[in-house]
Amino acid sequence: MNVKIEQSWRERLSDEFGKAYFAELINFVRDEYAHTAVYPSGNLIFNAFQHCPFDRVKVVLLGQDPYHEPGQAHGLCFSVCDGVPFPPSLVNIFKEIESDLGRPVPRSGDLTRWADQGVLLLNATLTVRAHAAGSHQHKGWETFTDAVIHQLDAARKYVVYMLWGAYAQKKGNFINSSRNLILSSAHPSPLSAHRGFFGNKHFSRANDYLIASGQDPVDW
Repeated sequence: MNVKIEQSWRERLSDEFGKAYFAELINFVRDEYAHTAVYPSGNLIFNAFQHCPFDRVKVVLLGQDPYHEPGQAHGLCFSVCDGVPFPPSLVNIFKEIESDLGRPVPRSGDLTRWADQGVLLLNATLTVRAHAAGSHQHKGWETFTDAVIHQLDAARKYVVYMLWGAYAQKKGNFINSSRNLILSSAHPSPLSAHRGFFGNKHFSRANDYLIASGQDPVDW
């Protein structure tokens, strides 16, 4: 199966590509793209991997679904294309960075700059039908992205995992906390940000850990 994904990830995930669930998933996704509007565009489904090769991952940020309105999703969780208004959760992420690190809110919501520094911006589900949140859940993407996390957990250490909200925390509950840093809090959504996301200082805590483990901090 010709899956266009960065080479180091292709090698790590080659077993997944040969499994029956993945073939069914790809058939479903191809059919969706052929008959309705789906985000992100097909060439950006694996964008998070393109910008963050396996051996360069130092932070994993878990999201749930791609944004489902036009012009927003481009394959990186919480990120939007340059020039697109910030969704509420991204607004709150930038507010926390400003409070934690004193960094002013940027003009662009494109987080490619994080991905290029080793932040894997991974949604649990990599595609979504337009205007229909959750429409591609339970089709196989979750199994695939679980395999991604398992691969990282088995082969890498001193990785920071940012798990915001109950969904991400459940998805990451098998990560080895003795050789990685797991940062958990409420989700940055306006519905929950005031219940523990604001003030979590995850960005400074991540950088402190990276420095202590001999890695470069992230320029958030």
